[in-house]
Amino acid sequence: MRARGHRAVLVAHPEGVLYQRAREGDDLVPLAPGSEVDLAAAWRLARVIALHRPDVVHAHDPHAVAMASLALSFGVSPAAPRLVASRRVDFHLQRHSFSRWKYRQVARFIAASRAIADILVDDGIPRARISVVHDGIDVDRVMRAPAAGLHQEFWFPKGSPVLVNVGALVPHKGQKFLVEAMAQVRRVVADAQLVIFGEGELRASLEQQIRELDLHKHVVLAGFRDDVLSLTKSADLFVMSSVTEGLGSTVLDAMAMGLAVVATRAGGIPEAVEDGVTGVLVPPGQASALADALVRVLGDPALRQRLGEAGRARVRAEFDVDHLVDGTLAAYRQSAP
Repeated sequence: MRARGHRAVLVAHPEGVLYQRAREGDDLVPLAPGSEVDLAAAWRLARVIALHRPDVVHAHDPHAVAMASLALSFGVSPAAPRLVASRRVDFHLQRHSFSRWKYRQVARFIAASRAIADILVDDGIPRARISVVHDGIDVDRVMRAPAAGLHQEFWFPKGSPVLVNVGALVPHKGQKFLVEAMAQVRRVVADAQLVIFGEGELRASLEQQIRELDLHKHVVLAGFRDDVLSLTKSADLFVMSSVTEGLGSTVLDAMAMGLAVVATRAGGIPEAVEDGVTGVLVPPGQASALADALVRVLGDPALRQRLGEAGRARVRAEFDVDHLVDGTLAAYRQSAP
């Protein structure tokens, strides 16, 4: 936004990763609400809005929508800005009274995929108030990341094929189906390895599943890594096992690297991964179908190369950060009365 000549003020939790990564002087404002209805925090946000007098307040998650709605309801700004809300998950809106109130304050929703837009319509949001703006990634940043060897990092046997999954260890990411699929993959590709980057509530249950399936030498729960882009570059294949998914920015990262992708048809994933063209899609929650696709793509180097090259071209053409900025600015303009 700043590169386009717009002033942007970021309000973020001072203990969050976003705040730590975005230290930008006076235009970075710390705010630490204790709950979704923290009136004191909302009042502080109202004062920030009154000071900077923005045209748009863009809330990027449900709690931010709550804070912004409350702040704007205080009426301290002489010219009330328009509230825009991003929606990046394919979950339904909560239906309690406060949730209904806060979303009524939103002038325009930005859905990260058409699948999310359809869910918002099901929840009663008029389609005319929704803009679909696909996630965009900084392709040049992905390309600049230096490659790091997965085999050396995790002591895998030389030449063994390595699959990578990136995502929080939570139910909707479907890693339990991926681990189950790996047990089937190894019956055909005995030396196949899987690295799952991410942390979450399911770590203990996934560790138990890995032990029970005797996969402890073939599946690594690598946790959160700052160098995930560099490590993923040396993978043979990227796999996305989600049961639900807004769009999947990690899929876009993998496509930008030129990796073939095997993914589920969950949520907005098919809007990025075209089956048979830029990747292979399977039904969500079906380990056997996932295993069959992984075995097929692992066994066909020419197919992996073709899918990877097509995926990289598609990300550059349709999912780079410039498309994201253009779409967001258009949504801001559409939010005007």
